[in-house]
Amino acid sequence: MRGPAMTDVARLAGVSHQTVSRVLNGHPNVREQTRLRVQAAIAELGYRPNRAARALVTGRSQVIGVVAQNTTLYGPASLLAALEQTAAEEGFAVSVGSVRDLDRVSISAAVERHLAHRVAGIVVIAPVESAGEALEHLPKDVPLVTVDGDPRRPVPLVTVDQVAGAREATQHLLEAGHRTVWHVSGPADWFDSAGRIEGWREALRAAGAEVPPLVPADWSAASGYRCGQMLARMPEVTAIFTANDHLALGVLRALHEYGRRVPDEISVVGFDDVPEAAYFIPPLTTVRPDFTAVARASLDLLLAQIESGAVGELRQTIAPTLISRQSVGAPPR
Repeated sequence: MRGPAMTDVARLAGVSHQTVSRVLNGHPNVREQTRLRVQAAIAELGYRPNRAARALVTGRSQVIGVVAQNTTLYGPASLLAALEQTAAEEGFAVSVGSVRDLDRVSISAAVERHLAHRVAGIVVIAPVESAGEALEHLPKDVPLVTVDGDPRRPVPLVTVDQVAGAREATQHLLEAGHRTVWHVSGPADWFDSAGRIEGWREALRAAGAEVPPLVPADWSAASGYRCGQMLARMPEVTAIFTANDHLALGVLRALHEYGRRVPDEISVVGFDDVPEAAYFIPPLTTVRPDFTAVARASLDLLLAQIESGAVGELRQTIAPTLISRQSVGAPPR
């Protein structure tokens, strides 16, 4: 069943479809009474403008260019899938420019390839520090949004609230009765990692708890396993927050091998809620980012630029959700 069309709005409001189009585009030559009637019809029908068609009026294509690192990491891959799905719902296709490294040369080259194909706008998934400089040197007249990029740079940005998610994960462990929480972090050059470290520390300081030394890692289960081997030998460790679920998986394996029972002796919380997290032993408590909401906000910001030619809101953060399972319990007495 098709959704309501502009002609349906025009029929209900008793105006022409050209008048509906003028209202949608904020044209000044529409009487206020007519504008209100059209807006009421739009609300009653639940009409959503075909933004792809409106982009065509501007002479741009119905394609969104995405620049992303060629990676199988769960977060970036999930974001990309969500962007493709959300764009399709708006009538746009997605062209992905995969790069091996998120540096100035690679990102600039990918953007130039997109521009050669006259894309309507560009989304750059830019979670690492090396991407920041590249974004400042891109053409200023191109509709552009970054996802998980550098919050310090004046580029439209949509990101998961990493700080809030890490803070909630840490608070969850403290509320279970643990005196402090150890953190196995992601790579130092990732903004996701930095935000999760910040949230972890904030929660501990707010609770008056000791802040243990950071345990640095990468995003892999193998790295989590190595960190877990060290933490398993430390009897004072009763709670661990890992920067992603793959790290948690490695930690759980190491704890099992050293005879540290989860959650009876030690509790673990991850981040990402990968599809397998509910099937870990034990099922993993974790933080779930809303990748669909990130994709929707990113596309809304981008399409607003495409339609108006102006940059609107610069920052949007999407709150994640704590998913409680069986990997958290009270500390041993």
